[in-house]
Amino acid sequence: MIVHIVMFAFKEENKEQNIQKVKKLLEELPLKISELKSLEVGINFDTAPRAMDLSLHTAFATKEDLDSYAVNEEHQKVVTVIKEVTEFTKVVDYIV
Repeated sequence: MIVHIVMFAFKEENKEQNIQKVKKLLEELPLKISELKSLEVGINFDTAPRAMDLSLHTAFATKEDLDSYAVNEEHQKVVTVIKEVTEFTKVVDYIV
């Protein structure tokens, strides 16, 4: 199994609304992308300077499924929104 984790740091402008919007968009992806075996989105409550605002935890059967997800049109629509409202993201992918 492949685990794909992304953490997001949002821009300050409309931050709370944008976090909720992106969370909703991400949570709709399993209905549209069959390669997604699981998806969990969490909003951070930690106020430490190193904390990120939102976290995405997904799982895929194979690396090829992750690669397919990455270029999927529905995923790319969400990526476009994310790029508009975030400062930066961090990612980690690993095999379980």
